[in-house]
Amino acid sequence: MTKTKALKKTRPIGELDAKMNPDVLIRAKKMAQKESLNIRLAILREKYGVKQSEIENFTQTAVSKLENRKDIRISTLIDYLDSLGMGLEISAYPKYSTKKELLLRV
Repeated sequence: MTKTKALKKTRPIGELDAKMNPDVLIRAKKMAQKESLNIRLAILREKYGVKQSEIENFTQTAVSKLENRKDIRISTLIDYLDSLGMGLEISAYPKYSTKKELLLRV
């Protein structure tokens, strides 16, 4: 059996998830999703070579706080992305389907 097939069969993360308390697992996944948004915002800004102090309509301190917040208002995210020359799309979809409904495009 190849290494790839062996990894697919064992699925160690899935096994660990199955052993965890479901409530704790849900909270951990939500925290991870929020943290990944914060990381992506900073990486996106850096990718375009924009310093925190160069974001229009935000002070450097405000950008730092925004990039480290656990929760961001959509309007604030739109302003932040607009300052980078980017837009935003928000889609809704059933969790177990690939069909998406576009809710907002800015």
